[in-house]
Amino acid sequence: MILVTGATGTVGRALVERLPADLRVRIMSRDPAKIVGAAPTAEKTAGDFEDPQSLARALQGVRTAFLVTTSPSGEDDVRFVRAAQLAGVRRVVKLSAAAVLDEEADDLITRWQRAGEELLRGSGLEWTLLRPRAFMSNSLSWAASVRSERTVRALYGTSGNACVDPRDIAEAAVRVLTEEGHAGRAYTLTGPEAVTAAGQTRQLAGLLGIPLRFAELTLDEARAGLARRYPAPVVQALLDSAERQRAGAKAAVDGTVEALTGHPARTFSHWAQDHLAAFAPTTEPVGA
Repeated sequence: MILVTGATGTVGRALVERLPADLRVRIMSRDPAKIVGAAPTAEKTAGDFEDPQSLARALQGVRTAFLVTTSPSGEDDVRFVRAAQLAGVRRVVKLSAAAVLDEEADDLITRWQRAGEELLRGSGLEWTLLRPRAFMSNSLSWAASVRSERTVRALYGTSGNACVDPRDIAEAAVRVLTEEGHAGRAYTLTGPEAVTAAGQTRQLAGLLGIPLRFAELTLDEARAGLARRYPAPVVQALLDSAERQRAGAKAAVDGTVEALTGHPARTFSHWAQDHLAAFAPTTEPVGA
């Protein structure tokens, strides 16, 4: 039995769509009705990291678990690992982040991911770590301004990031979850090249067949925009991360996606082509 958490998130959705139908799979979500794309044979169960009884039920009979947490407090990781130990789970595959390898990274989010990795290593369970770079799908945050204003706004638009297609992360996770030989391994997952926000804007413009404008945000503008969505400590962590990207910390390319999946990592252009409908303008740009 394989347990999948985070199944309604970006990677989790892609993962449950790709798990073979002949596997015994259980998918945990606070609201199982929101789970889509899973094989008809997959079992859906209600579970919450803050509810130990629901974790115990979800983990009963599970051999391997895919762990995705989103709270920087780290408490969800602690609760899940404790429940996995009690349930006799053999191995946990954790979705972490590539930033844990950067010695200069000391922001809230990176510290949380490092602590989660250390927790798992010391748990007595077999473990595997997936450390993706930023998701290409993060660019969907530009969709509204592209549709209405034909404009992309971002901080440090000429800094490169070897972002990765979430589908490649999901395919790597399928291999790690279903094959032997991955215990005690950590895999860094990147795209095939470092791309910039300004460069992504040009690629989107070419695919859409319309001119798009790139507008560089000031630090204050970026902070204000993030503050509308996140608490202050997370905002600062994201700004610190952007600063490291400006310094070149996120530009390195790793070939692990191809080694795990058997195909080259998808390009941003490939990802964008498959998600172009999200960016297609529905009105004339403001001021046209």
